[in-house]
Amino acid sequence: MTNDPQLSGGPEPETARAEPRQGRRRARPKRRHTVARVLLSTMVVLAMVSGLSLVWLYRTLNSGITVDDVTDQLTDRPTTVEVEGPQEPLNILVMGIDARDCSGCDIDNETGADGSDNTMLIHLSADRTRAYGVSIPRDSMVDRPACKTEDGTTIPAADYQMWNAAFSVGGAACTIQQFESLTDIRIDHYVVVDFGSFKDMVDAVGGVEMCIPEDIDDASHGIHIAAGTRVLDGDEALEYVRERYAVSQGSDLGRMKRQQAFLASLASTVVSANTLANPVRLTKFLKAATASLTVDSGLGSITKLAELGYQFRNISLDGIQFITIPNTTDPNDYNRLVWTDDAAKVWRKLRNDKPLTSSIATDAISAGNLPGSDSSSSSSASSSPSASASSGTGKKNKKKNSNTGGAGLADDEQLAAAGLCT
Repeated sequence: MTNDPQLSGGPEPETARAEPRQGRRRARPKRRHTVARVLLSTMVVLAMVSGLSLVWLYRTLNSGITVDDVTDQLTDRPTTVEVEGPQEPLNILVMGIDARDCSGCDIDNETGADGSDNTMLIHLSADRTRAYGVSIPRDSMVDRPACKTEDGTTIPAADYQMWNAAFSVGGAACTIQQFESLTDIRIDHYVVVDFGSFKDMVDAVGGVEMCIPEDIDDASHGIHIAAGTRVLDGDEALEYVRERYAVSQGSDLGRMKRQQAFLASLASTVVSANTLANPVRLTKFLKAATASLTVDSGLGSITKLAELGYQFRNISLDGIQFITIPNTTDPNDYNRLVWTDDAAKVWRKLRNDKPLTSSIATDAISAGNLPGSDSSSSSSASSSPSASASSGTGKKNKKKNSNTGGAGLADDEQLAAAGLCT
């Protein structure tokens, strides 16, 4: 009889059993290494795809921006005032043009032209806690200073001219020259935007909610918007901010006030979670915001625009206010306007980076207290670490807003006169 346990069917020695087990244990790490390699390769591919997507997105957003630096065309510029704050205040002049050659922009049955539709100063305080948007009526009568064209030609000065004539004769450079000459405020950056960009921005965020007190029925210009609190898409929004015949008795000032209310609601929508937390919607908004923009070299890339946007991070919605420069009817022409003495007070306050007070800013619209809303926007309290607990109901805030130094908000009569809900 053999003593070989494998032949005799006896038990295996410990050494014989150990070898297969050791072999199996050595095989497991090989499988784990294979899985690790697959996961690592997948992550690398995803990272490459993400990186390429970011590069594509960056180039796409940048491609819509037109850079036109007009600094060399500006003369006799105001000096910069030293103010208290961790940074310098920023003054950005935004010029809307009324060209209607974009798709769906030929609203109100008018052809338009490459003229100035609306001009607004955006003032960002040095401590980055307040932002004012100051609208300048296009039919304000002013004395236009001499200005230079791109080829160095001097356009002569002219007295008693409509505000928007400067853009017609000399574009952004002449408008900036005119603004600095009349306000003594130095412009740091400028932006020119057209109807198409505006319309696409509205659609990109899924529309903007507005409260419309009565049906807007302007058959002569093909504009029909139903009353009520409703979300306006891009086409409706463009009609709403352009309408000036069937609302507020045809007043251009009423139209500007509606534009301010719409921009306040748009700002509230953009900083809401529905936009910021939605990559697709945010990307669409950025594409729309940069499409067809003309800016100075200081804002000439998506990176620079993003850096500018980042500086608004500590401003609550209550800290964003829109006003119209104080004005009155031109005694020489009932259809024109002239600035009042309070206009000089507004410019002086902003030049020295001081909050506007209720005595000179009586018609302000706050992004945190939209017309027709019973209370301040809920996002105003959470959109910024500096949002104050003083944000109360809309009725309270219409008297005074502590976040902005006491600037008076528009009352019910002013809102109603502009065709807005109260």
